[in-house]
Formats: sequence, C-alpha cells, structure tokens
Amino acid sequence: MTRAGTGKTYASAFAMRELGFERVLFLVHRLTLAKQALASFQNVFGNKKSMGIVGAGNTGYNKDYIFAMVETLHKEENLRKFKQDEFDCIVLDEAHHSPANTYQKVMEYFKPKLFLGMTATPDKKDDNDLSKNVYELFNHQIAYEIRLQQAMEEDLLCPFHYFGISDISLLTDDQVKARNISEEDFGKLTSDERVRHIIEQADYYGYSGDRVKGLIFCSRNKECQELSAKFNELGYRTVALSGSNSDQERESAFERLAMNAEDATDEIQPLDYIFSVDILNEGVDIVEVNQVIMLRPTQSPIVFIQQLGRGLRKAENKEYVVILDFIGNYNNNFMIPVALSGDRTYNPDTIRKYVISGNNTIPGTSTIHFDEISKEKIFNSIDKIKGMKSIIRESYISLKNRLGRTPLLFDFYEQGEIDPLVIIREYKTYWHFMEAVEKNNYSSKLDAHEKLILEYLSKTILSGVRPNELYILQKLLTEQTISADEIQKELKVQFDYMITEQEVDESAKVLQGHFTSKDAEYQKYKEIGILQYDKDKLIHVYSSYIHCLEHREFNVQIRDIINVGLARYRDKYASGKAEETPFVLYEKYSRRDVSLLMNCGKDMSSTMYGMSRIGDDVFIFVTYHKEEAEEGKNYADGKPDYADAFEDNLIFKWDSQIGKDNDSPYMKKVLSAPRKHLLVKKSDAETNFYYMGQFDVIESVNSEKEDNNGKMKPIAKVKMKMHDPVREDLFRYLQSNISKENKTV
Repeated sequence: MTRAGTGKTYASAFAMRELGFERVLFLVHRLTLAKQALASFQNVFGNKKSMGIVGAGNTGYNKDYIFAMVETLHKEENLRKFKQDEFDCIVLDEAHHSPANTYQKVMEYFKPKLFLGMTATPDKKDDNDLSKNVYELFNHQIAYEIRLQQAMEEDLLCPFHYFGISDISLLTDDQVKARNISEEDFGKLTSDERVRHIIEQADYYGYSGDRVKGLIFCSRNKECQELSAKFNELGYRTVALSGSNSDQERESAFERLAMNAEDATDEIQPLDYIFSVDILNEGVDIVEVNQVIMLRPTQSPIVFIQQLGRGLRKAENKEYVVILDFIGNYNNNFMIPVALSGDRTYNPDTIRKYVISGNNTIPGTSTIHFDEISKEKIFNSIDKIKGMKSIIRESYISLKNRLGRTPLLFDFYEQGEIDPLVIIREYKTYWHFMEAVEKNNYSSKLDAHEKLILEYLSKTILSGVRPNELYILQKLLTEQTISADEIQKELKVQFDYMITEQEVDESAKVLQGHFTSKDAEYQKYKEIGILQYDKDKLIHVYSSYIHCLEHREFNVQIRDIINVGLARYRDKYASGKAEETPFVLYEKYSRRDVSLLMNCGKDMSSTMYGMSRIGDDVFIFVTYHKEEAEEGKNYADGKPDYADAFEDNLIFKWDSQIGKDNDSPYMKKVLSAPRKHLLVKKSDAETNFYYMGQFDVIESVNSEKEDNNGKMKPIAKVKMKMHDPVREDLFRYLQSNISKENKTV
C-alpha cells in the first residue's frame, strides 16, 4: 500500500525479477494502465521476457508476462485459454477494485503461487459497501505500506506547495452537490467573476517549468464543460473529460497536456489544463503535471490525496507542483488538514493543530499555506464536525478489515485511527459503541453494574492526564491488596511520577466513585465497588469487583481502558511538565482534568468559570472570542465581552468578573495566590483549554464596565506577564478573529 507516484509498478517488476517468476499476469481495469505497466516492466526486463496486452483488440495470450484488462479476461471463454496454475504470480493493480465480481471471477479461477495486490487506497470502496474487505482477499498480509508523509520524507515524490485560497463562490455543500442544481447556483460556480479569480490565483502562484500543465477538479461535468469553454474564450487551451470520453480521447488529451510547446504542430496543440470530476483520480500517469487546481468540496481524505497525488510524480525540469485549493463554505473543510497531515484520529484539537502548524505538517521542502479567511472556514468546519458517528463506524470497519479481528479501543490508538476519546464522547463506553455498530453480531453481554463501572472509568481516567488511578487498576488485575508505599515507589520507577500519601488517598477516592460534579451523579457511581482504602494505607479489592473481572468481556474492557490511558499518559503528559506543576505547557485540559490533577476530591468543573482558587493556586479560564450579543445587549448572557487578549507573546490583559474590583474577595484570591495559571480556548466551540503556563500580575487597576442593564459596575483591569513566551503558532491561532473574518467571507 503506497501513495500514488511512489513506484508501485516498478516495485512489482523488481519483485517478479527477484523471485524469478516465469509467467506473470498483471490485471488492470483500463487499457491505459496496461500500456503503462507494460512499458515499466520492459524497462526492468528488457528483452528477457516476452510481454503482451490482452483486451481492447489485443491478444497477447501466449506471452510470458501478460497485461490484461479484467473486463476481457473475466469472460469464461478467455479464462479457459489458461490452466488454473498457468501463472506464478497474479498482480492486481488498483487492488481496492478486487472485491468486484469481475476480479473475483479471475481470482477464483486461477491458483498462482502468489497474489500481489497494489493500491494507494485499500479502504476505498467502489460502491460504498463497507462489508467488502480488500485485506481479507490477501489474508491480511501487508507486504509494505508507505503513506504520503513518509514518501515525502524519503524523497520518493515531487515536492508540492499547497495554497488554501478562499473561493468567492459562497455555495454550501448541499447546493454544490445537488443533483438538480439551480440555474442561479450553477451560474455562481461558472461566473465570469469566479473564472477571473481562479485565473488570477493560478497566475500568481505559478508552476515549475516552461509552461503550465494543469489538472482542474470540479464538482460536476457540466461545470467542467462550462469552465473549460470560458477558459478557452480567454485564450487558454483546455478540454473537459468525463466518463463519456473514449480511452483514445483521454490518451490524446494526456499527450497534449504533457507535450512541450516546441513539439506543437498544426494538427496537435498542447493543452494548458484538463478539467474533470473524478476520472483522473487514479490510474493516470501524467508525470509532467505541474499545477493542480481543486474547485470542489472535499468529500473524503482519500479522494483529496488521490487528486493531489496526480501532480506528485517526479519529472525532468519539474522542481515542484503547485496545489491550489479553492475553499468554500463547506461542512467538510475539516477533512483538508486531515488529508494533508495523514492524521486519522479526527480529534478536533489535533486537526486545529495541523492548520496552525502549516508547513510543519509535511516533511521535506513541501509547504502548506492557508490564507486567513480559508483558515477560519476550516476552523468553523472543525467546530461543527457533522456525521462523527459515521466517521467512527467507517474507521472501525477499516481497522477490523485490516486486523482481521474485532479491534479494541487500544487498537484505534496504536494504529492512529479515531481518537479513543472521540469514540467515548459519542458513545460513553467502547462496549456501547460495539453494541451499536455490531448490533446482533455482538453477543457479549455485560450486566448493569459492569456497564456502570466502564462508564465511570471511561469518563474519568481514560484521558490519561495522570497515571495514578490507571496504575492502581492495573495492579488490581492480579493482586487483591496493595500498599500506598508500593504505589508511590512503583509510580516513581515506572513513570518518574512523584505522589504523596495524601494523593494516594485522593486516587483511591476517585476509584471509589467520588469524582463527580453533582450529588445525583455521586449517587449513581458511589456503588461501583472497586476497592476500599483502610487506615493502614492499604488498598483492598472488593470481592464483587474480582467477580466482575472473572467475566472475560469485562476484563478485556478494563484492560483496554488501562492500556489506552497509560499510552496517552506516556505520549502526551509524561514529560514537559511546566515549573513542577502537573500540567504540560500548551497541552489541552478540561476543567474536569484540572479538578483531578489538583486533587479537588470531586469534579469542580461546574464552578470553574473565569477564576478558580484551589489552595495556593489560582486558575484563570479565558474564552478568547466570545459569542456575539443579541440585539440590544452589550454581550451574550453570562458571557461578557471582557477585554481579554494577548498584547504580545508575553503580556496578557484580563478583566475581572463584572462587579469585582481589587477590593473584592474575588480579586484578593487572584492577587494573593502564590501560583497563578492561565488556560485559554479560542471559542466556545472548543471544550478544552490550552495550558499557557504561570504568570505574574504586573498591574491591576480598578475600573468600570457597563452591564447588560446599562449600569456601570466595578471591575479590575489586570496586566499579566507570562513566565514562558506563548508559542508563535498558538499565539497566531488565538489572535485570528473568527467573528470579524466571517463577516468578510
């Protein structure tokens, strides 16, 4: 499984040569692919093997190496021309097509020594039937896999410069994808203004080489034809291709796009662009392509990478390829950073991080740049990700197909699939998810008490912000009694994590169901019955919990929670603690996490708004961009438009709660705290806060602010100095103003 352009065909040719196979069948679904593969094999073997094509009038049945079109070969009379063991190896190009009936007929007839499947998109389904498992056809054996990031790192592909540009068409996904698009909406897609905008941007960002050789992907064939005609009116040479064009017409267009200007004749002129919807997504090998323009919503990361990949093949005099992505007001804009990063966790915070980091997403000399309006369109899409349960289900089926077994939650984490926390956010427990996705096929039953334990642990310790409770649970899998002293020693040895006896006591309370926010919640979870903690500092496991662990399915689920939580702790929170605190600089934490890490004894998140004093520590929680107020109000109810903002990377200005000036108990809690912490999120769409570190108050002056009733009330205006300068990419992200930029879109 390798990215387009990384040399799958040559790799298969070298494999056939090294294995010494005498007869080989190379199966494809288009004549163009058969010709390309034959040429590659001839470059490797020269005249040592006879080679021929079967299909489209070609009858090279008696050659050593046969490159056959599946539509021709699958017919009974053609299969019977060969013995079942005729071939040493059968290579299936674009192997994600192999579950199709035509391929299956060929695979069921022949008995070679080896079936070799090659594809850049093993999870892509021709008919969206998720039950069709490509991995199973090849016994779940993956000989080699290389994804875009690794291919770029190993210099297998041409560097690219990606530019996310705001589209002037303001159509939504539904309008663009509508089967019967209105004349008004179609006019917006093909307006003279949009054409000028596309051409201006294409000229501005340019290409590598003497002339442009570009592919333009649109949302529908009618749009391709209209835009092609308008480009041609402006002096460009373009064609629109669709499924109705013959192979000969397509090949002619490809040759014209690839040809050099000096090779032009009166009969054949070079093309500047080819417009299409999806027929160029795979099996097209025009190495000369130096510009790719995307004029359609991103429907999936797979298709996005397929289309981007059309320009990634290396060629002489081609230093790089320019990718221009015109980003509209589309729900699926969040899939753009998912595709570019290769990250499949679908964690909103992770996706935001890739948009923020830009060029750091791709190794090598490639670059990624979004204009400011495009960034905000993507951030808005991330804030409102729709269809997450469908995305999780697709990820589950893909992972199950790949592994050849039912995946655990830890498999998602280890394989870089959907973030386990995203699954738990949607389903509360992994068991509930399995029950929903497998339905009648999932026969494992848990009783109400077991489900309650899993629900509590999933919401409380799965995030892995600290190892205490996870380690205790792990020990209780095999031991019935453990001492506080042993817990302290082992946490230090295994995790370099220091914990006091009091913190052992707090961790025991957490595992007794105490870590709740409301009495109703405490009444629900207080009977989970995992352990008791006695006056001798010994933890004893309850016999009822031992009985639960004897139930195999429950045992598996508990171990799964422990494995995920400890892996997350090691990867995200074990190192980089800020100034001897339990917090890692710039990691994200919920108010619930802060309550846990500060040993509050219960979930204090419902009271942690604006400011919270916990012992010697004060925490300031800031939402950087507030909701806009209703007409006639100064600010949204409960969310005053405080002047909270970074002046630069070090100085943060903060307004106290309305009605609280320096003389108030509220501000005295802030000013007198030995340790002061700042946590910030960009908008209310984000649930967790970035830990920005500790700060000192360098100025706090009394002032006034008008409330929603028009009355002036006292406040304190505070100037803080951060101990650590805010990281530049995070600073820029927080500073970009959502509401203002949305008005300009």
